[in-house]
Amino acid sequence: MRLLLLGTEGCHLCEEAGEIVAACAPQFPIESVDIAEHPEWQPDYALKIPVLLEPESRRALCWPFDLPQAAHFLQQFGEAVSR
Repeated sequence: MRLLLLGTEGCHLCEEAGEIVAACAPQFPIESVDIAEHPEWQPDYALKIPVLLEPESRRALCWPFDLPQAAHFLQQFGEAVSR
């Protein structure tokens, strides 16, 4: 499974989202992706970044989210997540 954190360079909310995800699941591989480099995702997510996205199912957790919400989102994929 692959999870992406969609954001853009210089976005303080994207940095905060990355910290939240890292805090609730430090062992979970999350790939940070600059949405400016992916026009296919811009219509759906550009105005919602930061977005935690599972690209195959297109399940997404859009900002604003907190640690419990991120942990719940990650648990949907059957991964062990600590709070």
